[in-house]
Amino acid sequence: MSLDPNTTYVPTEDWRAYSGVLSRRVFAFIIDYMIVLLLCIPAAVIIFFLGVLTLGLGFVLFPAMFFIVAILYFGMTLGSSAQATPGMRAAGIAMARTNGQRIDFVLSTVHIALFWIINSILTPFILLAGLFTERSRLLHDFLLGTVIVRTT
Repeated sequence: MSLDPNTTYVPTEDWRAYSGVLSRRVFAFIIDYMIVLLLCIPAAVIIFFLGVLTLGLGFVLFPAMFFIVAILYFGMTLGSSAQATPGMRAAGIAMARTNGQRIDFVLSTVHIALFWIINSILTPFILLAGLFTERSRLLHDFLLGTVIVRTT
């Protein structure tokens, strides 16, 4: 598969499209969360000035800042035409729906929220599911009807 930002990735039965996907997902996870942490710096500055302008009311956003930044980051990047975050693009993978439809903002935010919820309950077993399932799918992929495919 070629890396084309205007392509809707459709799952295939070809095993090569899923070869090494799990390790690429881990690599993409590390890159994406470094980017989210870097994006938290300007978000903290914005929240600080918002807190000053609202006489302290805006400071209540500080505890939720990481989650707000992460949900916006994953929602806007996975829901884009590339169907992948910058970390996923660097790892050569993209997300696809099993029915062939495009990934949208809502599905991508639900996907990351389910990842956090399931990961907080089943850590580190969430990655073990990918070793034993077809197409290296994780539990939240099954629940949402998504699959990760190689683009390179």
